[in-house]
Amino acid sequence: MNMLLFFTLGLFVHFVFFVSIFDIYFTSPLVHGMTPQFTPLPPPAKRLVLFVADGLRADALYELDENGNSRAPFLRNIIMYEGSWGISHTRVPTESRPGHVALIAGFYEDVSAVAKGWKENPVEFDSLFNESKYTWSWGSPDILPMFAKGASGDHVYTHSYDAKTEDFGANDATKLDTWVFDNVKDFFDTARNNQSLFSKINEEKIVFFLHLLGIDTNGHAHRPSSRDYKDNIKKVDDGVKEIVSMFKHFYGNDGKTTFIFTSDHGMTDWGFHGAGHPSETLTPLVTWGAGIKYAQKVSAQEFDDAFLKEWRLENWKRQDVNQADIAPLMASLIGVPFPLNSVGILPVDYLNNTDLFKAESMFTNAVQILEQFKVKMTQKKEVTLPFLFTPFKLLSDSKQLNILRKARSYIKQRKFDEAVSLCKELIHLALEGLSYYHTYDRFFLGVNVVAGFVGWTSYASLLIIKSHSNLTRGLTVKKSSHLLPYGFLAAGLLVALFLLIQACPWTYYVYCLLPVPIWYAVLREFQVIQDLVASLLTFPLSHFVGYLLVFTVGIEVLVLSFFYRYMLTAGLIVFAGWPFLTKLWTQAKITSLSWTLFSLLLAVFPLMPVVGRTPDISLVMGAGLLVLLLSLFAVPSLIKRKGSFAKEELLVHLLQILSTVLSMYVVYSTNSSLRRKQGLPLMNQLLSWAVLASSLVVPLLSSPVLFQRLFSILLSLMSTYLLLSTGYEALFPLVLSCLMFVWIHMEQETLQQSGISCKKKLTNIQFSYTMDITQFRQLYLDDIRRAFFLVFFLVTAFFGTGNIASINSFELASVYCFLTVFSPFMMGALMMWKILIPFVLVMCAFEAVQLTTQLSSKSLFLIVLVISDIMALHFFFLVKDYGSWLDIGTSISHYVIVMSMTIFLVFLNGLAQMLTTKKLKLRGFDSDVSKPLQQSPPYLDCFSYTPRRLCTCRAQC
Repeated sequence: MNMLLFFTLGLFVHFVFFVSIFDIYFTSPLVHGMTPQFTPLPPPAKRLVLFVADGLRADALYELDENGNSRAPFLRNIIMYEGSWGISHTRVPTESRPGHVALIAGFYEDVSAVAKGWKENPVEFDSLFNESKYTWSWGSPDILPMFAKGASGDHVYTHSYDAKTEDFGANDATKLDTWVFDNVKDFFDTARNNQSLFSKINEEKIVFFLHLLGIDTNGHAHRPSSRDYKDNIKKVDDGVKEIVSMFKHFYGNDGKTTFIFTSDHGMTDWGFHGAGHPSETLTPLVTWGAGIKYAQKVSAQEFDDAFLKEWRLENWKRQDVNQADIAPLMASLIGVPFPLNSVGILPVDYLNNTDLFKAESMFTNAVQILEQFKVKMTQKKEVTLPFLFTPFKLLSDSKQLNILRKARSYIKQRKFDEAVSLCKELIHLALEGLSYYHTYDRFFLGVNVVAGFVGWTSYASLLIIKSHSNLTRGLTVKKSSHLLPYGFLAAGLLVALFLLIQACPWTYYVYCLLPVPIWYAVLREFQVIQDLVASLLTFPLSHFVGYLLVFTVGIEVLVLSFFYRYMLTAGLIVFAGWPFLTKLWTQAKITSLSWTLFSLLLAVFPLMPVVGRTPDISLVMGAGLLVLLLSLFAVPSLIKRKGSFAKEELLVHLLQILSTVLSMYVVYSTNSSLRRKQGLPLMNQLLSWAVLASSLVVPLLSSPVLFQRLFSILLSLMSTYLLLSTGYEALFPLVLSCLMFVWIHMEQETLQQSGISCKKKLTNIQFSYTMDITQFRQLYLDDIRRAFFLVFFLVTAFFGTGNIASINSFELASVYCFLTVFSPFMMGALMMWKILIPFVLVMCAFEAVQLTTQLSSKSLFLIVLVISDIMALHFFFLVKDYGSWLDIGTSISHYVIVMSMTIFLVFLNGLAQMLTTKKLKLRGFDSDVSKPLQQSPPYLDCFSYTPRRLCTCRAQC
């Protein structure tokens, strides 16, 4: 097969495998076509005020300060005397949009919203705001519009500040909350003189929503342990107190207002959120007013944590809820239909109402969730062949009717506790059934994806054996039978017909039909399989088992490193001892010692805390000084050279030194400015973007000689990396690059052991030679090690500093040299580039390894592809949708990371080739795409290919 066609197909296949995880685990849970359900009794409240303090942790609100005083005295007083309180447990991803959707719509956001940055509605949904008569909301432009857009009619009003106000480097982020409080007061002042507005806000079933972003902004900018974060809580408490007082005064203390104070998500100690750490998933819930039970004193409470004692609230009844439970609570309080897609369970213990109201509300909740179950079951039944359909046995039609009749009977007999208990049982069964039908096709799709995975990996392995090894050389190729293609064609038609009858989505056709041509391609190579088996039978069993064991252990170490970063340390320590287990130690002592030293230095990084949790600008400055020191060492050798080309090289090098100095200045200056709360200086911002823009261009101006080009790439990328660093991670690419330089030397030495006596200095090898050199030699066993080294170094580049150990490892402060105004896509792109820089350094070094070992990039890349696919298959089986939210999110992110790595390898390989082989002329910046040298480099003439060996041919080499 043509290699370009193979890589194109490979990209498509891996893209399909990558997307499959979202179809299998992350399809939208929403269904449509349900009938609205609401409690038939009069509600206790006419209006609801919802305060959402974005990014507020439960402990930050409830705990006492060092003087034994509460940071939120007003809310503390509510807990102790006027209302009910507890912890609201959120789910991953702990981001603002999913949190607000759970609060206001009652369901947990599906991952399809990620593609739109959680700003747009990927699937329209019902919400409390939509069901209300009127809703007025104030706050962030990122949150409010999504609920107004999904609302039917024109009854949801939004009042937002400008998005540029969300500045992490601003002088005072509490102004975001002050803006909300002030605008709410102005709104009610206006209503007193506006008869139309006055009549609207005196209606029933209305909602006021105050979104308070200041705490989240201060948490990102200064961390939750900072004085700014804690003072912001006090200001929010004061603002809530004023708003409550204003409501009571405006409505004449009519006792018909319910107040709910909560948060969408928490925040880690290092100022981030998105994953499942308890500091992110535990949020406060304080409720008071109409329909809410008063504070209850208790003598003892049973909880698995020690929070009550820490917060000194052990004598006030704590009632925990899931975040989605708040939506039905709010709906029942103002008497609107429960949001149609809500999966929340009404927390009746929060209600201060009659037992009849509680029972009727719970019954309504059960019917509302049961409606979703019925619609979901009907949808699945309609698209499944009758003899293949397996219904959810725990909740048959007859059982549904029996439970509903029994619950209604209990209510008539005034057995309200029994009715509530029975409705809860029905809700749990309906939710279990919803999950059952939502994941109905999961096993079927999983089997097809695994079949495609195994088939593709097998085919790639056979292609390596057939095209890049000597195992099949000289063997006659038997003509394939026509039975094979016809058989697979028939199988494909049967699969397509089966999917057509079941009215499956078009993506199912891709997952189910893709394995058919893949396995056809595998079985077409039956002769290669026979040759491989025959060759393996001649191989000593002990050697075969030993190599297989080493390969398996290596793969498992890579897999385990995703869960335990210290496995990378263990692997690097083994790497450090590699020269002493071979003849390399006796052959090249200095190179071997350098390899051992840098392997051990790099092994330290996975043992350090995840980057960002302990920022230290002095370490960034130290890394910059080391880069400058290395740069200055190269200046004398450039000065000694003669000719215009040498002057051009010197000028480029001086530009890179200047870029490093500017990066150090910007980092130091920006950090000082932000500490003084003066924001990001415009000049620093412009310099940062200029350094970033030049980092991919300046290396192309340097000499294509291997060592000089790699050194130039390192200097340019390090300038950008310094701007994106907050601590020790600034040293990581430097140590990694040193190891990469030594790796290139080590691979040259291993060639000597393989019977190749020619060795070329790195200062004389040019990247500009582009001829495909597969004609010079085929793959042998040591090349598997080289490919494994590449994969290991790529994983180390990913997890060496913990940059993507989980989503909350990202440190927003790392982009503050470029921007401080909240922009999720721009910030995400910058942080992704920071992660990719070590990746690029490794790939550029790998280009050099391929060049110095006279190997085609295609052959080695195929081995890398097979190794990464085996890892991806591991993670596909390890994906889970049960257990803690941290476990679920981690298992999914691991699969996504490995599949992304496989796909991005092609992109990064192209980027590395561009950085190493392209040459721009400084004068006029004329593009000069690298061309073959007029005369082949001497070291390439040293080899001639024979079927069984690689021999030297020129003594002058």
